[in-house]
Amino acid sequence: MPGSAIAAGATDFILPPKGIAEQLGRIAQHPYIAPSGLQRPRKDPGEQWKKLLNEQRGELGELDTIFGLLRSRSNVDFSFYKHSTLRRRIVRRMILHKMNTLPPYVKYLEGHPAEVDALFNDLLINVTEFFRDPPSFQALQKVVFPKLLKARNSDATLRMWVPGCATGEEAYSIAISLLEFFEKHRTHRPVQIFGTDISDIGIEKARAAIYPENIAQDVSPERLRRFFTKVDGHYQVHKSIRDMCIFARQNVIVDPPFSNLDLVSCRNLLIYLGPLLQRKIIPVFHYALRPTGFLLLGGSETIGTSTDYFSLINKKHKIYARKATSLRATFDLPHRSPAAERSDARGPAEPATPEIKQPDLHQHVDKILLRDFSPGAVVINAQMDALQFRGRTGHYLEHAPGVASLNLLKMAPESLVIDLRTAVTKAVKQNMKVVHKGVQLRANGQTREITIEVVPFQLSPSSERLYLVLFRESAPHELADPARQPVAAENRRARETRLVEQLRQELSSTKESLQSIIEEQEATNEELKSANEEIQSSNEELQSTNEELETAKEELQSTNEELTTLNEELQNRNGELTTVNNDLTNLLSSVQVAILMLGEDLTIRRFTPLAEKIFNLIPSDVGRRLADMNRSILVADLDQTIREVIDNLATVERDVQDRDGRWYSLRIRPYRTWENKIEGAVLLLVDVDDLRRALDGVLSMVKQPLLMLSPDLKVRKANDCFCQTFGVRASEVEDRAIYDIGRGQWKIPKLQTLLEAILPDNRQVDDYEIEVKLDGAGPKRMRVSARRFHEDSRGMQMILLAMQVQE
Repeated sequence: MPGSAIAAGATDFILPPKGIAEQLGRIAQHPYIAPSGLQRPRKDPGEQWKKLLNEQRGELGELDTIFGLLRSRSNVDFSFYKHSTLRRRIVRRMILHKMNTLPPYVKYLEGHPAEVDALFNDLLINVTEFFRDPPSFQALQKVVFPKLLKARNSDATLRMWVPGCATGEEAYSIAISLLEFFEKHRTHRPVQIFGTDISDIGIEKARAAIYPENIAQDVSPERLRRFFTKVDGHYQVHKSIRDMCIFARQNVIVDPPFSNLDLVSCRNLLIYLGPLLQRKIIPVFHYALRPTGFLLLGGSETIGTSTDYFSLINKKHKIYARKATSLRATFDLPHRSPAAERSDARGPAEPATPEIKQPDLHQHVDKILLRDFSPGAVVINAQMDALQFRGRTGHYLEHAPGVASLNLLKMAPESLVIDLRTAVTKAVKQNMKVVHKGVQLRANGQTREITIEVVPFQLSPSSERLYLVLFRESAPHELADPARQPVAAENRRARETRLVEQLRQELSSTKESLQSIIEEQEATNEELKSANEEIQSSNEELQSTNEELETAKEELQSTNEELTTLNEELQNRNGELTTVNNDLTNLLSSVQVAILMLGEDLTIRRFTPLAEKIFNLIPSDVGRRLADMNRSILVADLDQTIREVIDNLATVERDVQDRDGRWYSLRIRPYRTWENKIEGAVLLLVDVDDLRRALDGVLSMVKQPLLMLSPDLKVRKANDCFCQTFGVRASEVEDRAIYDIGRGQWKIPKLQTLLEAILPDNRQVDDYEIEVKLDGAGPKRMRVSARRFHEDSRGMQMILLAMQVQE
């Protein structure tokens, strides 16, 4: 939103304390704030009324003081901005400083210049967004941009202006829309987009063109990819787009505008300005635009009464085309220019040497031809207002006494009014050239025959239709008074014939003019009837709307009570959630177990301090995927295992190691909500390194041969007693199937059947006798016992096989 307007919104307004509310009630009735003036209380006559009037006069002076302080610090006069918005922003600052009345805040402003700057920044709107109201940008691509390309040469620069640009999103949005339009139509033009604002902070941000990540809500992913660059967690507009936009500090109300523009985009600025400033800015935009230029306003803005400057071409999206008019815009420029100030500081300036130009022969000849030989002509619009005079028109048009007017019919002599009205009206209706011959011009006691031509033309498809009115002299002859002519019969008859013909022409012209007036009157009556019906319908709609608003007011009051109750419930619930969160935090901190909670997408949700240490996590890792972490736990298929747990709702347990060789027992369970929904997984790590090493020590101390077998009956570990009893080394036995040890002495079908049934059927083997032939020792009988054992680091269940050799 533009910085040269005032920031205000229902969401920004805070209900003031009772003292401030009473003060606002008085301020709102002040003649300076409310132009309608004071309304005298019905029940408070006399002294009470005078007292209230004196209080409000004092408040007027205090508000003037605030405006003066703002003007002295920022050189911006807020006197003619929307006072309702000003009042809300001032009250907001008062509430921040805990002040209930206006006088203490005025004194505070006088003693604290920083607060004046804060109030100034609070009055500005420095928040906008990319592609606000996307259909408006689509309308620019469909309606405005094609007409601009047709009206301009292929090498001409398209110039555009965004007054009140804030932080630049509007200007960059127009630039991106233009580039997309050029690519779609396979063309290219030089482009200059000027963004101006009175906020220095906003201009600096616009020049940097760096915006937060939340602009992804307003900018499509395709546009983010093509026109933005990711920089340190922010988006920056590409340099190609930044080169098209020029940003500068400017007060659109008092500073000179740009010129020769093709488009002015002024959205959400006029609604924050008073009527006086609105009537002043619209002519400025008219002056800044080319004859084929366009004006784009916001959805809540209109040109008001300035219909002489612009014509509406798209009502829905508030797109206006510049009109050709004789009115001129006025600017309140500084009384002294910077050059004059510099000359005062350095001494008297040297007189400027006028530039001497050589006479242009062609221009001089053209001036003579137009002055002496071309017919008098005037360019008018459909309302018959003169826009330009060509040649000598003094014989046909002159200003009438009274208020100055450039209306064609008011400048024409009485003898030409009917013919002019008829010719112009016919040309306007039929949009074709109209010629009236034999028109009698009476002036200074003489009558001359002239020809009136009306030629319609149009500068461009977007501009309004204009008309060129030409006055041509017919063959000169005087129609003298019959009393001064000879009384010869033949001359009298010829004069009578000419007079009759002349009267017939005048009568025909009068009939045409009268018929045109009658048709105009009938059309006007129809329009008035239609307007009257629309007004009546609007009145009924307004009455219905008023009733609906009354009903809505009651509903809002009821809703407000419900919201108050709901707010109390939410506060109580929030307190309960805070207590539960504190309990959970203390529980996780107190448990010396590594717990890691993951979401359905395997992103980290919560973890305990011990898990933070084991998994090398930091607080900012919440929300990141576990697979992206540099884990110290060596589990190759951890992500797949977690996904299987979530899909199958099964618990997985296994022993794992870290990079230092330390053993942990890993348990993965589904994360269940209160509604019994699965929304992730919970990882639990228990340090079992000491237990694992103790087990290894126990196995080595047992004076009985022991083997640890995997489900495929491969030896995972053999104790020292087994190696000594059977004369083998551990490296020769481990990671080999039990049937391949030695020369196949352990390949006993019955034993194989018993071992293969232990894990699937959860069986056990007790004192099963076998005979094994050993190298150099002959056959030996032994009793074998087997039991199911814990999982190893890869999640496989183990078989513990114990042997007792019989002598």
